[in-house]
Amino acid sequence: MDYRSEYEKWLNNPALSEEGRRELSSVSGDEKAIEYRFGAELEFGTAGMRGIIGYGTNMMNVYTVRRATQGLSEYIKSLGAAAMKRGVVISYDTRRKSDEFARAAAGVLAANGITAFLFGDVHPVPMLSYAVRRLGTAAGIMITASHNPKEYNGYKVYGEDGAQMSPEATDIVVGYIEKISDYFSVKEEGKSPLVKKVPGSVDKSYYKKLAKLTLSPEAVKKAGKTLKLVYTPVHGSGYVPVTTILKKLKINVTVVPEQVKKDTEFSTVEVPNPEFKETLSMGIALAQKIDADVVFGTDPDSDRLGVALKDDKGEFVALSGNQVGILLLDYILTRLKEEGKLPANGVVVKSFVTTGMAKAICDDFGVELVDVPVGFKFIGEKIKEYEETKAHTFIFGFEESCGYLRGTEGSRDKDAVVASMLCAEMVCYYTYKKQSVYGRLMDIYARYGYVLDRNISIKYSGLDAMKEMNAVVDSLKTKKAEKFDIYNVVAMRDYSASVRRLADGSEETLDIPKTNAVYYELENGSFICVRPSGTEPKLKIYYSVRAKDEAAAEKAFDKMKAAFEAFLK
Repeated sequence: MDYRSEYEKWLNNPALSEEGRRELSSVSGDEKAIEYRFGAELEFGTAGMRGIIGYGTNMMNVYTVRRATQGLSEYIKSLGAAAMKRGVVISYDTRRKSDEFARAAAGVLAANGITAFLFGDVHPVPMLSYAVRRLGTAAGIMITASHNPKEYNGYKVYGEDGAQMSPEATDIVVGYIEKISDYFSVKEEGKSPLVKKVPGSVDKSYYKKLAKLTLSPEAVKKAGKTLKLVYTPVHGSGYVPVTTILKKLKINVTVVPEQVKKDTEFSTVEVPNPEFKETLSMGIALAQKIDADVVFGTDPDSDRLGVALKDDKGEFVALSGNQVGILLLDYILTRLKEEGKLPANGVVVKSFVTTGMAKAICDDFGVELVDVPVGFKFIGEKIKEYEETKAHTFIFGFEESCGYLRGTEGSRDKDAVVASMLCAEMVCYYTYKKQSVYGRLMDIYARYGYVLDRNISIKYSGLDAMKEMNAVVDSLKTKKAEKFDIYNVVAMRDYSASVRRLADGSEETLDIPKTNAVYYELENGSFICVRPSGTEPKLKIYYSVRAKDEAAAEKAFDKMKAAFEAFLK
């Protein structure tokens, strides 16, 4: 791609906005910036597209949004008049230009004769996912960059089942997008009767569906009013839905006032990612001040939930996504079993980089556990499969990156609203049982063995970031690995080839969608996995270490990490 020529085309196009012209003129002498903006086209993958906000073919702007929406429009038109009439529902979060991009998408759909349902204010991913099925639309669009830094925004597409669009359908959409070479040729229709507001009944219905998923109404009734729960939406779209569902259940909640504002700059945090304890720091400070029991935080599109709670010394600790996941898994299965409602064909689905402790818990309860690639869309695909075949009843799905989903009543994507509700009632349940949640976590470790889960991210930059990250993963596929310090390698899984290679040289086929990742199975159930992130330029390395206790696990992790980093060089 001739980036300099493309830059000049954009700069001199009369259809370019004045804002765009000023921004592109400001980098006229910066060849590196021009190359980044125009040296590639923003990739549209199975998670949609995500990039830094700015003008250029490799950036998130109204022109790349229009082009993507035109590609989606062509796909919907190919499905026929009925699909066009059913239309597309659109939502957005609190990021820079999210509302502008949402309106642009609606305008392009209308210009193509497709009905567009547009939320009147910010709504999170789970409510968009639910609205697709509630309104019976052919697709959904969510304008968000999830937990990425403030400079980013993104565009996610959902299929008619409310899950992220399937790889097969995405490939068709991408084919249509790639045919559009002139970014300025895509038109919007301004005021159109085809652009409709999402009815308020959708929100009401969503809350009713979520309330049906509660597991401990008696405990909530006894402990909910006295529970001290601090919640921060981190300036995102979770504020209304999370506080609404907690108040409906009569669970006491105190919100961090400084972080309620819809702040496009997320000015009170470095990164709006509740996986990090630093992001929850204002919530923890407020919790310490009022002697609260637990702290919740959600990201801008409210699909991720971070949790901090008191340890046995009364100090707040931020739990990892794996720890919250195993607590919820244990709680859900425990309550279903106690109530005699645990389905005989029940199944739990997780990503393959998520803690190996889930297997021990599921085995103990006699529930099948299924691994899928990273990305909640694969969990959504499993839900759809089980509904069609009736082979299993979906109970719970989760990822180590703070994504959780119970049941199929609400969302088909990770849902921090239902996760907040379940975590709150879980605290009520253990309070009712005169036990702390932290104490329950220690009980789980005592029963199944301690597991330390850590992941390390290596940042990349520039146009070749994805190519360089994939090259690192590819280099490992033919590199012999026998042990990493104290742990022998039992097998290596090459997920790009769907092959499991055992230490003795034999091979087995993996029945799982292909993705570029290498996974080392180590002795006693520990593992190391390497994969490029699909949402930001980071190479991710996952370590899961099984040991007799935390101290032993920390020591083993340090040795394992040092050995693997040396192996990477």
